Amino acid sequence: MNFDEADLTDAVIARMENCANPRFELVMTSLIRHLHDFVREVELTEQEWFEGIGFLTATGQMCDDKRQEFILLSDTLGASMLVDAVNHRYPMGATETTVFGPFFVEGAPSRPRWANLAEGVPGTPCFVSGTVRGTAGKPVAGAVIDVWQTDGVEGLYDVQRRDGGMYGRGRITTDADGGYAFRTVQPVSYPIPDDGPVGKMLHRMGRHPWRPAHIHTMITHPDYRTAATHLFVAGDAYLGSDAVFGVKDSLVVDFVQHPPGPTPDGGSSEALFSTAKFDFALAPA
Repeated sequence: MNFDEADLTDAVIARMENCANPRFELVMTSLIRHLHDFVREVELTEQEWFEGIGFLTATGQMCDDKRQEFILLSDTLGASMLVDAVNHRYPMGATETTVFGPFFVEGAPSRPRWANLAEGVPGTPCFVSGTVRGTAGKPVAGAVIDVWQTDGVEGLYDVQRRDGGMYGRGRITTDADGGYAFRTVQPVSYPIPDDGPVGKMLHRMGRHPWRPAHIHTMITHPDYRTAATHLFVAGDAYLGSDAVFGVKDSLVVDFVQHPPGPTPDGGSSEALFSTAKFDFALAPA
């Protein structure tokens, strides 16, 4: 009883004396200490506290099966990238990981080599290929590469549209030499959804909501650690100011422009198209 600024924090933590989960107790103890220190440091007003509660409430209300506003909040505050860095301290030579983002969908279809993942989707045709190897250089056969991205004009993911159709997604399995290849459209830069509380927060912070153009990939194999990463388009205007702090130099890829003519999949294109090559290196499990 009679707790004040000096002893309230310890009193709250002491109430967990019967906690049966050591990890949960550790996390909550640290959270409580940092939260209380934050309140004391900024001398949070009651009005600011109430606005904060309203902000978190609105963030939750914005979430549904197609939009995760809390992930956007975590992303834009740099928390997602920090969690990624702490959990993926991979050895030198392994492909760097980056933010997972809120637009991954389970159950994308498996597609053969050079399959078009963006059939009928507007944008510049793009052919992506490369290899998956271990950090020691051994080809990784049978690795599964999940791919997801926006269209090539509006910068929208399929789940952001109301028609319920799937595009820009697929699962590619590497061949005996670790090779992979698929066709898509060249992605474009886009703003993260900014019509909700996170967008309002960015506006008040004087920040823009834009992400540089990229293709999401997640590579899995039972003998190697999973790598969720991006292929960023070199030269994009937002590489240096990504709204979610996800860009790494090693993930910036040249998307080479070509005139109409023969394409890498053995076909041909009547329009301009681009090609990109990227070799993934996986850390052992």
